Amino acid sequence: MNSEPLYEGKAKSVYRSEEAGELVVRFRDDITAFDGEKKDVLPGKGVFNAVVSAFFFTYLEKRGIATHFIRMVNERTMIVKELAMVPLEVIVRNRAAGSIVRRYPFSEGQVLDPPVVVMDFKDDTRHDPMINDDIIVALGLLTREEIAAIRTRALEINRLLSEYFREQGITLVDFKIEFGKREGSIVLGDEISMDSMRLWDMETGESLDKDVYRFDKGDVLSAYERVVQRIIPGYFGGKE
Repeated sequence: MNSEPLYEGKAKSVYRSEEAGELVVRFRDDITAFDGEKKDVLPGKGVFNAVVSAFFFTYLEKRGIATHFIRMVNERTMIVKELAMVPLEVIVRNRAAGSIVRRYPFSEGQVLDPPVVVMDFKDDTRHDPMINDDIIVALGLLTREEIAAIRTRALEINRLLSEYFREQGITLVDFKIEFGKREGSIVLGDEISMDSMRLWDMETGESLDKDVYRFDKGDVLSAYERVVQRIIPGYFGGKE
């Protein structure tokens, strides 16, 4: 692994691997909200997101969803396939919460049946605006066939994740995923973690995701650890 990162995001650092076509992703302990206006470093947070991402990438691969995940190096570092990432955030919403409630006349927690799929253009300077199919095609990001394939894939991922979380007593309210291209195929990349999902306890309605940090609802690390322990049998997090 090269000492200098190829790319640094808000909570992950990406390095060039010694193997061609592979990258090293290290999950840092940084946590941010509101376009980076709120930020902290929470020891152990990167471990929780890494192990959950690895768990769900493996879970989805076994069920026919191609992902970039190869293997873990340690509890906060993974080896992944290098993708040509598409600069879109694909958001699947099962219930109304967050920005969709602020922007549209939905009530908090309202069930969305069928689930709502939206795409945002990844550009921090423009605050990741929502984008439609025509603009995606005009920008040359995807063909209409690729857009349809990503929507279908996102809904299948939603079905698989929702079923698993439901078994653990957790409601998958919404989540954000990203895709890339590899050898002409659409592949799931980035991460699947508490940073990119909104999760509610089915009995109490308690938040078990980054909203705990965003809105000062309590100890976000404790919430993340509880998710890890519930979805990964036998895991006791917080160590490296």
